[in-house]
Amino acid sequence: MTDIRSDLRGCTLCADRFAATATGHRPNPVVWFQPGARLLIASQAPGMKVHKANTPFWDASGVRLRDWLGLDEDRFYDRSKVAIIPMAFCFPGYDAKGSDLPPPPICARTWRAGALATVPDIRLTVLIGGHAMKYHLPNFKTVTQAVREWDSHRPGVFALPHPSWRNTGWLKKNPWFEVEVLPRLRAAVAKVLA
Repeated sequence: MTDIRSDLRGCTLCADRFAATATGHRPNPVVWFQPGARLLIASQAPGMKVHKANTPFWDASGVRLRDWLGLDEDRFYDRSKVAIIPMAFCFPGYDAKGSDLPPPPICARTWRAGALATVPDIRLTVLIGGHAMKYHLPNFKTVTQAVREWDSHRPGVFALPHPSWRNTGWLKKNPWFEVEVLPRLRAAVAKVLA
């Protein structure tokens, strides 16, 4: 197995793309995985706070995600147990209206297979947001459907909405998520990390 982490940290594939965004930033791949991890967080892309902190989910959505998983910061950030492999490793930037740009597809095409090969011991995969679901779920249609059908995915896979504050309305409209999905997710996480 080739360890791609050092090469990934130095990636500048999207330098021109990021320079042309409203944020005009440089690439900063946030690499948070190592062999031996058993829980995979397959997310979308880092946000601006994560870009600056160089730590995944180092923002309010991370607080919500850790609550959903039933993990404190120490366990969540333990790379020997938890791998965080997004669809794009760098913050994609904002558009002219201040909205997050989508993860550039070139990142997943270039790095995802090698990153996943680095963590062969994964026993539980948590998909966060539509971009990760499209990649990992063969019959993906909508985020709501993927989350609601948690028990129809292959064993060891949960689909979650993005834990961003922007999805607070979704959470209010879908109370079954907290009642049906979260207890089973927390139990699965506890079992895998025991």
